Amino acid sequence: MAFIVAVAIWLLALALLLPAWFGPWGFPEAITPLARQIDSRMTLTFVLSGAIFLLSQFALGYAVLRFGRKRKEAATYIEGSARWEMLWTAGGAAIFIGLSLASYSAWAEARFDAERHSAGDADRLIVEVVGQQFVWNIRYTGPDGDFGPTDPKLIDDSMGNALGVDRTHPMGEDDLIVPRLALPVGREVEIVLKSKDVLHNFFVPELRIKLDAVPGLEGRLRFTPDKKGTYEIACSELCGLGHYRMRAFMEVMEPAAFETWLSEQAQYVQ
Repeated sequence: MAFIVAVAIWLLALALLLPAWFGPWGFPEAITPLARQIDSRMTLTFVLSGAIFLLSQFALGYAVLRFGRKRKEAATYIEGSARWEMLWTAGGAAIFIGLSLASYSAWAEARFDAERHSAGDADRLIVEVVGQQFVWNIRYTGPDGDFGPTDPKLIDDSMGNALGVDRTHPMGEDDLIVPRLALPVGREVEIVLKSKDVLHNFFVPELRIKLDAVPGLEGRLRFTPDKKGTYEIACSELCGLGHYRMRAFMEVMEPAAFETWLSEQAQYVQ
């Protein structure tokens, strides 16, 4: 009986891991170098977790097989081993700290590593993304390269000024507010993330990064898309009854097509 139980434990452990190894439930396509770096860290974490899971289940099956048979003598009472407890506690802590340190650079690159990106500041595309129940407002600077000032008194959704941009100001007259995020492939992008009303969350699965849009605060995300395509922008923070339909799309296109798109949007706004 003990042999059957031990074999069942081993087979069940393998059956639980096989779908993760060979199943169709992989990550969506990564479209930035940062996303692929994050994927590599996640793969390492999953491999280590799977190996530890298999070892623990093998040990459990061995214990059932070794000590589960009927014995005439009474069972031996063991209080435990402080040495072994310290060993596996230290081992677990070392793995956890090691994975955290290995992943820190990928996490910080999109948010805090300003010095590393300083050389490319001139060519970086800065786009403002403002969450609002239940839409995403995307703002581009226009030819002057500067965002115009905003005033809550000027907000008028019906006239296409959802952010209250001061169109009489020289820096605001050419700002573009559109519902779609278009980006040129191969160019570094910085998203300036804001919220107009409540808490939202900017999430594109293919980027592997997400950040809360908090009223009154400004968040920033940096990445360089290297694959053309259309990707969904989801709000992954419950923001009201219409949360389920708060979505937009990010389209990565050739640089020439991006410039043409910007010109078309500017003509439409005018």
